[in-house]
Amino acid sequence: MSSLIKHLKIKNTGILFELLTRQVTADIMKDAKKSTAVMLIKKYFKESTELGQELQLYNVLAHEKFSHENQAERLIDAVVKTRTKLSNTKLKQEKYNLIKDIKDNYVISEFFSSRIPNYKLLASVYKVFGYVSDGTKHDPTDEVKSRFAIVEHIIRKKIDTNIKTNKIIEQYKKQDKDLRLLSYSILVDKFNTKYSSLNEEQQVLLKKYIQNISNTNSLREFINTEVKRLTKTLRLSLKEVDDKVTVIKLKEATKLTKKMTNHKIVKDEDVVNLMRYYELVKEVKNVISKN
Repeated sequence: MSSLIKHLKIKNTGILFELLTRQVTADIMKDAKKSTAVMLIKKYFKESTELGQELQLYNVLAHEKFSHENQAERLIDAVVKTRTKLSNTKLKQEKYNLIKDIKDNYVISEFFSSRIPNYKLLASVYKVFGYVSDGTKHDPTDEVKSRFAIVEHIIRKKIDTNIKTNKIIEQYKKQDKDLRLLSYSILVDKFNTKYSSLNEEQQVLLKKYIQNISNTNSLREFINTEVKRLTKTLRLSLKEVDDKVTVIKLKEATKLTKKMTNHKIVKDEDVVNLMRYYELVKEVKNVISKN
């Protein structure tokens, strides 16, 4: 007799990540000094973990778009093939530890009470992954329904909007990540309490920070590259600036940038400092233009 895989929200990698990122937003709104949700994301969803690798597969199916059904089917086949290479034993253990940590820090009924906009997709991915990794005789009808739900999502036409919004925020909308859009908006609002507006570089940095909160290697590489570029820009600017106060700032900034690239793990202060360096470059350009 074939078995039917029952979807369990508490064991769905994609949903666990979504709910944790929602909690990050809640912590930001409360001005929490430390977010347990951030620590859990960094601990369990980094690239070296099975959960982190499975989450990447969820994201591929959630964000890739194709025009034809056969292309979508091939994508699913490729993702499923990669999923079979993950260790189910490690996945179960990591998931067990993560759920235990969530229960230790949050009221579990409240944590899982949030509405997930892409619930149907994530549930379908969970089932498809389950059918290929379960190893037992399964219900082919349910598997086909789950696969077709993913296909429909992949080939769904993007909604065209004429609303003129920030390019990064627009990208979050297309990705159907209302939580990350909210997180981004809050971060922008907080930064704008000190500075009048964000330039394109600052916007990209915030985008990278939010998108790669669980991918520390990618974020570290991006920050290191930007720090080196900015250091060079600041040093060249010293030759063109006469204002004594600005010169002092530039000299001090070029000394401090070296410390940022020494950190193996990205710290929140690194992101804040890089935002400030972008602001300093804007200030220097204004000084030079006035001269």
